[in-house]
Amino acid sequence: MDDVPDVDSLLSQAGFDPDQSILTRRQAEVLALRERGVRQTVIADLLGTSRANVSSIEASARSNVEKARETVAFAEALTAPVRVDVAAGTDLYDVPKLVYDACDAAGVKVNHTAPDLMKRVSDAAGDAVQGREVRDSILVGVTSDGAVRVRRSD
Repeated sequence: MDDVPDVDSLLSQAGFDPDQSILTRRQAEVLALRERGVRQTVIADLLGTSRANVSSIEASARSNVEKARETVAFAEALTAPVRVDVAAGTDLYDVPKLVYDACDAAGVKVNHTAPDLMKRVSDAAGDAVQGREVRDSILVGVTSDGAVRVRRSD
C-alpha cells in the first residue's frame, strides 16, 4: 500500500474543512482516494472496514456532492441578473435570441455562441428539452460574469 496517496495530505491540499463541508471526514477520505483511482478494497483495508461499507460511504458522498451542486445552481439561478423564462412549446432555436436580448437589456455579456447556448440549454434541461422542442418550462439564468445556468421551472 506504499503507492496509496496520503489521505491527510490530499484533504489538506483540497482545502477540506469538516466544519464547512456537507461531507463527513470519512466521506471526504473515501472520495479523495477514489478520485485517485484507489480501489474500494484497498480503501477498506486502510480504514479497517468492509468494501461494502466503503461503497456505501462513496455513494452517500457522491449524493451529497450532487445535492450541493444542485443547491448552488438553484442559488445562482435565483440571483442571476438575467433570468429568462422559456415556456413549454418554445423552439430551442429561439432560445439564444431570447437570452441575448435579455442580456443586452441588462448589460450582461453571455459567454456562448448560439449553437453552444442551445447545446448547453438542451444538456442541462434534461428531458425538459427533446429535439428542438422545450417540453417543460425552463429558466435560463445568466450570471454577471456571463455563465449560463439552466433550471426546470415547473
